[in-house]
Amino acid sequence: MAFLRSVATAATTTTTTAIAAFAFSSSLVSSSSSSSKSHQSKSQNLSFFSSSSLSLLSPNRLALHKNFSNPPSALHMEAPTSDPTSQENQVLPELLTEFMVDMKCEGCVNAVKNKLQTVTGIKNVEVDLSNQVVRILGNSPVKVMTEALEQTGRKARLIGQGIPEDFLVSAAVAEFKGPDIFGVVRLAQLNMELARIEANFSGLSPGKHGWSINEFGDLTRGAASTGKLYNPTVEGSAKEPLGDLGTLDVDDRGEAFFSGVKEKLRVADLIGRSIVVYGTEDKSDSGVTAAVIARSAGVGENYKKICTCDGTTIWESSNNDFVTSKV
Repeated sequence: MAFLRSVATAATTTTTTAIAAFAFSSSLVSSSSSSSKSHQSKSQNLSFFSSSSLSLLSPNRLALHKNFSNPPSALHMEAPTSDPTSQENQVLPELLTEFMVDMKCEGCVNAVKNKLQTVTGIKNVEVDLSNQVVRILGNSPVKVMTEALEQTGRKARLIGQGIPEDFLVSAAVAEFKGPDIFGVVRLAQLNMELARIEANFSGLSPGKHGWSINEFGDLTRGAASTGKLYNPTVEGSAKEPLGDLGTLDVDDRGEAFFSGVKEKLRVADLIGRSIVVYGTEDKSDSGVTAAVIARSAGVGENYKKICTCDGTTIWESSNNDFVTSKV
């Protein structure tokens, strides 16, 4: 009898666990359904992505929930830095990245796919020839993917990055347009507790430079009018402000590259603030340059090829209106 009672208890426990798992799964489906209604146009744009490729996203979507209770360490970077919490060669979380690429035929498609498949960190590539869109799943930096695409002899422009339909604002950008210092900083939300940051700079003096996210996007006096380092926490328990991005190592050519993740950073809260680069590691000075953080297109949100305001094509815009050639 004791044995039968034990079996019955185990069966009851198993059934209860199964019901709980089913209920959790149903809630995810329900949440996804309601989200898809508000993003119907985006879903249509993403329809070319194959079901086999979308299945690759499933582990990452579940990871969004896991990361609430077990977030990664605070800051990881590929580039060398003086930040004591950094880890060199840290594998970054995967993102979906979209490029518009000047492709004309299936030969162009094959050339692009073959080249991208040689890039470390790229997990899957899908190409929509009719829209001239290349969609990449992986953790390779934007700079590396852009260089690979351009090595095929085709023009390429980043048009979206993030995780589709998971966040209202999933990506942001800050552009430094000279006249002396040029650069671009991209931010992408990975989950509610983690954001990915990638940056390229040129025109800085060699050595170490502090950089940060500051409170305001007021550039009337340059970096001097951007306020203090962004720090939304009120407990005062944090060792450093959330907006402290550590240190950039600038090489002898005046160039710096950064790729990493930052815990507790929410991209939606950064729109309208600024990113500041300082002359030294000391962030108490006013900074040498600053740029406003603006919302950037997420995945499936930007398939236009012509600017309706002046008729400029995306390829003309890429060559004349942006500073990628200088960073």
